[in-house]
Amino acid sequence: MASEPGTQSRVMFQTKEEEPAQRKLGKLTVKYNRKDLQRRLDIEEWIDGQLHLLYDCEEEEIPELEIDIDELLELTDTEQRSRLHELLQECGKPKEDFINGLLYRMKGLRKMSGSLKK
Repeated sequence: MASEPGTQSRVMFQTKEEEPAQRKLGKLTVKYNRKDLQRRLDIEEWIDGQLHLLYDCEEEEIPELEIDIDELLELTDTEQRSRLHELLQECGKPKEDFINGLLYRMKGLRKMSGSLKK
């Protein structure tokens, strides 16, 4: 059942008008530097471990404490140190080693955009 070259059937697909809008959304996706994200995660894990040592207790027993790296990055060195002392005021152990270690680890970090934090 051979057909003549000019009479072959063609299958044509119609595209919806919504597809270009979906493609535009893909272009808006922001790609974050994996190395920066990993470094930040490492710092947060270090903070968690150090807080266990400072408060000498289990995770459930640590006072509600939020050390916001992005907030600290907006401050000067002196303000960072002061803010950390304020956050750790309930801790009875010496805090200077923790504060110095955290400030050292934060050097070179950039503040992340709000879209990632959400």
